[in-house]
Amino acid sequence: MKPNTHELIICIVNNGFSDTVMEAAKEAGARGGTVLNARGTANKEAEAFFHIAIQPEKEVVMILVPLNVKDAVLHSLYEKAGLNTMGQGIAFALPVDNVVGLTPWKAAEHKDAEEKK
Repeated sequence: MKPNTHELIICIVNNGFSDTVMEAAKEAGARGGTVLNARGTANKEAEAFFHIAIQPEKEVVMILVPLNVKDAVLHSLYEKAGLNTMGQGIAFALPVDNVVGLTPWKAAEHKDAEEKK
């Protein structure tokens, strides 16, 4: 069986902070992501436990990354969009069994350069 080469990072933040998440992820080596609108269902007990007010409107950012940048991306998200920031984000990674449709980074850069000529 072929080892996993990618992981899916999922970051859930307060509404309006998906750009902060993507900037942090790209600084750490991610190429892009997908943003979904969501609504949180946390209750008052969760607010008391985390010592934060929980905003119900959320954004879920899904970022597919190669394994070699996963830890750097997670650390960057923690620093710039974690629970101690205005985004009050949480992030986690899930293994991905197979990936199709990705263009290798170097090929994408080369293609962009060729199109500009």
